[in-house]
Formats: sequence, C-alpha cells, structure tokens
Amino acid sequence: MTLVDERIWSLFRNRSQQTLTYWSAFFSFGLCLAFLGPTILDLRCQTQSTLQQITWVFFSQQFFLLVGSCLGGLFRKTLMCSLLALFSSTLIISLVFAIIPLCHHVVLLSVAMGLAGKAMGVIDTISNLQLVKLYQKDSAIFLQALHFFTGLGALVSPLVADPFLADDNCVLGANWTTNSSYSDLEHLRNSLGGHGAVLRNTSQYPLYTEGIVITRVSYAFWIMAIINLPVPAAVLALMYHEKLVSCSSSSPRLLNRNPESSSAVGSSQGHEDMFDCCSPVRIRGRPATFFILHALGGAVVFITDGIIGSYAGFVYTYAVSPPLLMGHKMAGCLDSIFWASITAGRLSSIYLSYRYPAPVLLTISLVGIILVQCLLMIFYTSCVFLFIGTCVLGLCISSVFPSMLAFTEDALDYKGCATTVLVTSASTGEMMLQLLVGSVIHSQGSYSFLLCSTVTSCIGFCLFLLFLYIHWIHRNHPKECSSYMDMKEKQEAPEEPNPTAKEAEPPGLPNLSRSHWD
Repeated sequence: MTLVDERIWSLFRNRSQQTLTYWSAFFSFGLCLAFLGPTILDLRCQTQSTLQQITWVFFSQQFFLLVGSCLGGLFRKTLMCSLLALFSSTLIISLVFAIIPLCHHVVLLSVAMGLAGKAMGVIDTISNLQLVKLYQKDSAIFLQALHFFTGLGALVSPLVADPFLADDNCVLGANWTTNSSYSDLEHLRNSLGGHGAVLRNTSQYPLYTEGIVITRVSYAFWIMAIINLPVPAAVLALMYHEKLVSCSSSSPRLLNRNPESSSAVGSSQGHEDMFDCCSPVRIRGRPATFFILHALGGAVVFITDGIIGSYAGFVYTYAVSPPLLMGHKMAGCLDSIFWASITAGRLSSIYLSYRYPAPVLLTISLVGIILVQCLLMIFYTSCVFLFIGTCVLGLCISSVFPSMLAFTEDALDYKGCATTVLVTSASTGEMMLQLLVGSVIHSQGSYSFLLCSTVTSCIGFCLFLLFLYIHWIHRNHPKECSSYMDMKEKQEAPEEPNPTAKEAEPPGLPNLSRSHWD
C-alpha cells in the first residue's frame, strides 16, 4: 500500500513547479512572522527607544498583515497579476530584512514592519488562492503542506537570530556598565512575545535609551535576507516558465493551461477578487446558506488562529506567574515547543488529509483543543502537564485552518470568496484575540488566560457544528436556484462561436461536496 495513490502523484508532478513556488513563498511568510519576538530587545537598543515605544512595531506588522490579506484578492484576476504580486511581496521581505539594520528610529522601523506585514498578507492570500484553484477537490493535502512551510520558516528565523542576540543590556549607560543580567533580558524578551499587552513592572530593569549601542543583531537580518532571496527568484522562474516575463496583453489562466485539472468545473468562474465576488451581480439570487457558510467558516478560523496567537504570546507570562512560578529559562521553551508541535502536526496532516475527509479531521481537532484546555485548567499547578498540554494543543490546532479552507471551498463549489474571507478572518482573529486576552490577563490575572482560551474553543466548536448543519441544508437546497445561477453565469460569460454548445450544455453543475465528504 502506497502513502499516496498515483493520481495525486500525477497531479503533483504536472504542477510541481507552481506548487513548490507557493510553498517556498509561505516559507518566506513564516521567516518574517517569527523574527520579531526574539530580536525585539536588540531592536529597542538599535532605535534607542523605550519598551512601550518598540512594541508599536508588533501592531504595525499585524495591522498591515490584515490589510495585505484583504488586498491580496485584488491581484487574482490573472495569473500574471498574481505572480507579479507574489514576486514583489517576497522581494519586499528580503529588502525589509536588509534595511532593518539601517532603521535607527522606531518610526522608521514601524514603517518597515508595515511594509513587511502588507507583503505577508498578500503572500498569504495569493498562495492559498492559487493552490485551491490549482487542485480544487484535492487541495486539502497541498494546503496542509503549504502551512507546514510557514512553521518551518518560523522555526528557522529564531535559530538564525539567536547567536547574535545580546546577552546583557546592549545600550551602555553613562557609567559604561551593564546592570541587567542575562536572565532578566530573557524574561523581558519572552514576555514581549505577547505583543506588549501585559508590560508591567519594567522599571526594575535598567534599559537605557541613551548611550553606546553594542548590538550585533544586524548580521542576523542580513543572513535572513540572503536566505529569503531564492524565493523571489523561484517566483520569477515560474513567471518565465508560464511565459509571463515578457509584456503580454493576455495571460493564461492556470487551470485552463492544464487539461488534467482535479475538477473540470468552474475553472474561470471561481475566486474573483473581493470586490467582484461581493458585487450585486454576483450575489443576486444566491441562497442565504451561501453567505452563512462564508461567515461561519471565517468565524471558526478567526477563533482558532486567535487561539494560536494568544497562546504563543502569553503562555510564557502564564508559566512564570503564580501558581506555577516556573523559571524564566524553562518557561521560555514553551513557545518554541508550541510552534514545533504545530509544524509537526501540519507535516503529519499532509498524510491524514489524504486518508480522512476534512469534516472528520476538523471534528477531532476541535474536540482535542477543548479537551486539552480543560485538562490544563484542571491540572493548573503542574508544570509537567503544561509542557505536555502545549505539545498536544499544537498538534490538534495545527490542521484546522487548511482543513477548514478546503472544506469551505468544496462546500461552495469553488464559486465564492471563501479563501479571501477565511484568510482575512484568520489574520483579524490573530490580532484581535491577542489584544483581548492580553487586556483580560492584565486586569484579572494570569489564570484567566486558560479560561479565555477554553471558552473561545467551545464557541469555535459550536460554530463548526452550525457550519455542518448549514452545509447539509445548502447541499440539499432545491436545484432550481442552482440552475438559475448557472444560467445567469453563462449569460454573463463572453459568448464563443461554438455551434455544439447547446447540445453539450449540461442541465446543471453537479454538487462536488456530495461525493467527496459523504
């Protein structure tokens, strides 16, 4: 018995260059996603700013990542636009890595991080959109691999930065002495992983803003810029392979170019940009379930990606606070373990998504998230169980977004805006839930961290159950509405001189979700 059947391997071989290019772009996304937390104190020294000022760069990156996710759909009209936007975004990330050492003011650094965040958002939307369009009903396997490369990049980035981080205060005061110990700086560095939402009692650490800067973190950014350079080169090579490098008035559609697509339905109808698919012409006559599925799918990933962001940001703060009072060095490993388990979970989900349908994987994952968080609340005094729970939570939550994206697209027959909506919702949740959980921890104490995560996990599972119910209704919706929409789409499409078109026209499009998920 082979791990993957010949049909999947054939699909991958026929689209290997495109697929590997989108995977490498997500490696670039992960590389840029994870470098800020470990290097934030050295960047504070470089810009000679306070802790409160430097934490604005976190907000700048997250906010413009959300903006980029929304704007990414605008470049989806043609393959030329998509690849040109992908090339520009991956190149911008290398350029930002290169110019960060030259940003000696916190405002300039925030602008640079805003550019990087916008590029990350465009990469996020376009890579997901193109893979879904490329493989359609078989996209779940390749989406899992895509998000595995995010985790891989997020693991590489801190490893590159670690040798160049300052062991003590990197700005010498007027007396040319350093008063902050290595453990104090590690404590601050790990606490700032929560985007600065629970900064308090920082006056005990003498962090100077005036003096001699002795940081070496510039080398880490230049190395990451070099590591990232093959990614825009790969996108450029794909443009050359698709014969898009020269200025051409018409660019081929990716699915139209290859006759062996995984689904022959709607190759030119699905995935218009956000403004096209939300136009009155497009949405007129759609059943209510069509819009509810968009909203519920976005709500589920809003919660799960928000849990990922808040857990990674505040698990250190929870561990070093009462009742655990874990050592700074040991607690600092929790974030790395969490991301490593997410990466391992996405790697294993590549095979699992081939063997099991998305609803099964999603149900197991969401139930597992709730059970782990409930057990963490029960054994809240156990340091050992916190490590075990962190690892299991990362494994459970790792596959939710790619599975939910593939499931939602299949439920909508690849005709909606599901990818754009879900990517934007995930980015919004990652930013908003971190701010919400951070403010709750600041006012109610560290134990509320687990309570917030557990409550949001239960809400997410309830929304998923509602999604399944609405999907069942949508699937069994009377076919008259579907036939009406098919006729409308054919009227809006440009007519071609084909005398046999009427004879070959089917009475209606088949429901792709019925055969795949039942």
